[in-house]
Amino acid sequence: MKVRVLFVCLGNICRSPMAEAVMRHQVKQAGLGHLIEVDSAGTGDWHLGHPPHEGTRKLLDEHRISYEGMKARLVTKNDFHSFDYIVCMDSNNLRDVRKLIGKAEDARNVKLFTFMELLPEQGIADVPDPYYDGNFPFVYELVDKGCAQLLMRIRNDLKLSE
Repeated sequence: MKVRVLFVCLGNICRSPMAEAVMRHQVKQAGLGHLIEVDSAGTGDWHLGHPPHEGTRKLLDEHRISYEGMKARLVTKNDFHSFDYIVCMDSNNLRDVRKLIGKAEDARNVKLFTFMELLPEQGIADVPDPYYDGNFPFVYELVDKGCAQLLMRIRNDLKLSE
């Protein structure tokens, strides 16, 4: 049985695909690709079918992390039935996802939280959106640290040693 993780942001071109790519990379490095599957989605439909933002791609290229085949998509009601962890990049996305869950019939017990809950020491509630401020390096730092924390949480939930 695979554990499935979904990262959610607004347009699914900056933060959530960055988190998807970084988490996939960390999962692969840990040798857990057979146990953990990762995806991303957005709550807005402006960029459907587009690859990650140029700023995200540039940073992932610098860190030699693949984003091959990634295209923006919308989060759907079906995601609540197929993912074990849904990690929202900010509180607005969490609110929007909760609205969708409320409409999803028989939504199963998914672990739903904001990404920054993984990094309480940072003292910020939301991953800033680099689409607006261009600060992709800061977002990458948060994503890298947060994905490592999420991987530890999943290992603990699965009772796997490191």
